[in-house]
Parts: sequence; structure tokens; C-alpha cells
Amino acid sequence: MHDVFARLDAYGERYRLERALVPDDDWIACSRLLDPGSPELARVLEAERHASGQVSEHATALTVIAVYASRVTTAALLAWALEGVLVDVRPSNVALRLSEHHGFEAVGLREPSVVEGPVETLVSWVLDEHLLPLADALHTRTRAGVRQLHGGIAYGCAAAFCSASLRGGDADLLEAAYHRFMAAAGGGLDRLGRMVRLREGGREGLFYLRDTCCLYYTSAEKTLCASCCLDTREDRIANYQKVLSGLVA
Repeated sequence: MHDVFARLDAYGERYRLERALVPDDDWIACSRLLDPGSPELARVLEAERHASGQVSEHATALTVIAVYASRVTTAALLAWALEGVLVDVRPSNVALRLSEHHGFEAVGLREPSVVEGPVETLVSWVLDEHLLPLADALHTRTRAGVRQLHGGIAYGCAAAFCSASLRGGDADLLEAAYHRFMAAAGGGLDRLGRMVRLREGGREGLFYLRDTCCLYYTSAEKTLCASCCLDTREDRIANYQKVLSGLVA
């Protein structure tokens, strides 16, 4: 089991899960974030609003869901894609620590476990029991649009496969796993963006083109995300090919 987590760690911070959680070490239980009236959800929103300088509650919520989906549950998607196993990322088993900066400082598991199971179980743990209820809570609390919140989820799930493809992961395997996961997910998430496979200078990778906006350009940084639908498809692909050629991070 520990070898699986070590291999996930090797793919970078996005996939790192802490496994020895110290009680009361400022961990926030992810299960508490599914309650739209909880003080824990208020803390997460306030931390991101302060870190990114967002000016509205709904824009902050859209930023939070995109960051959350691209960090908190991504390790489970990669473990399934590469090793065919399931990591328990149901909200009752996951906790996070806030950061002074955009995003989260750490994500951890209360009881690390790796089991075998079908893709339908992965969909249940990642989407039905975790990310989709979080989107509902954010919608209730901030009135952020459901389609935009779901777009952040779709982006975050795609990021699990895209980022790994740029860090040595098998692009064929990851691309096929992404489409299999999306087919099992249903609910129209596959219509909120599309995966593209690009090659440049001897390198190739998977990239995501969003059809929804997280409004991060309204933050203090005033910048568009690389996948932002406010840029044309051609401009986004050109920027992604610069990533492959090493001209931009």
C-alpha cells in the first residue's frame, strides 16, 4: 500500500497525501465542507478570498471548487488510472490544511487504504459523495452558478490526468483512463470541456480546454487561467505548445 502512495508522491505536490495526521493540527475535515452553513466552509472561502484577492463571494466559490477538485481528489484518479486501485477519498476520510496563498497547504487521509474496485466506485467516492455535494454547498452559500461549479469539477478531474502526462505518465494510458472515467461519471461533465493531446519538440502531453470560467481574472492577479474559455481555442493550444517546448511553465 505504501508503495502506491510513494509513487503518487513522485508525480508532484498535486498528488501528495499526508498519512500521519496529528489530531487538532489545524486540519479541516472535508465532510464539514458539505454543510453550506458550516464555519469550516466559511474558513475555506475566506482564506481563498484573502489569498487571491477575489471581490465577490460567487467568484471565490468558483475558484475554490476548481482548486479543490484539482488537488484534493486527484491522487485517487491517478492511482486508479496507473495502478487500477482505489484510494478512499470520501469526505469523511479526507482533511485539508489552509494556506496563506492560493490553494491548500496540504491534503491528508485519516485512514490510508488502497483497495480494488470498479470505476463506478471511484465515481461514487470522488464525484457523487464528495465533489458534487461540495458544489451544491457552495451554490447554496454563495449562489455561484451550478454549471460553472460543475465546470470547475470537470477541470479538476481532467487536471489529474493532464498533469501526470507532463511528469512522465503514459499519455496513452492516461488519455484512455480519462475518457473511461468521464463515461462512467455521466451527468454532462464531459460536455464542460475537452481533452486535447499535443506534441511539440519531441514531447507530448494532455491538456484541457474549459468551456466554463472560474472568474479568476477578477482576482487581484487579474490573469486568465491557461485553460480559460475566454481565450480562443487556438490561443490556448499555442500556449500549451509553449509549455511542451519549455518556453513557459
